[in-house]
Amino acid sequence: MTGRELLLLDTNVVVQVCRGKETGERIDKAYGLRSRPERPLISVITVGECLAFAKHRRWGDAKMATLREMLAEFVVVDINSRDVLERYAEIHAMGIDSGWNLSDNDTWIAATASVTSAVLLTTDKDFERVDGRLLKHIFISPQSPAATS
Repeated sequence: MTGRELLLLDTNVVVQVCRGKETGERIDKAYGLRSRPERPLISVITVGECLAFAKHRRWGDAKMATLREMLAEFVVVDINSRDVLERYAEIHAMGIDSGWNLSDNDTWIAATASVTSAVLLTTDKDFERVDGRLLKHIFISPQSPAATS
């Protein structure tokens, strides 16, 4: 990665950064999430997943405010576009035809990254099954400082 690629953050990356612990700090520093000239993208699906995660974990008002402020730092990409809808269908069908299936939310996130030509940053290995011609992604191990593509 050259540092000039557009990034789309998976939900797990946003949550890690919001928590402000070692993994989130490592991701923020390694990819310059807050210092990049272009703001990272997130899918509208990620907004919903983050809010649901925080409510389920009973985050307090202060932590919820931090999450909302962080979400406002990113460019939210809507899924209600013909290109994203078509790519969702393509990735979903490819998964079924290949004998694997991403969750619906991960399929939306993959489709959004694909259509925007962004590199997906994730701590989720499930995206490795998506054809590399459709999705560029970087897996970041939450346990190890090493990141691999």
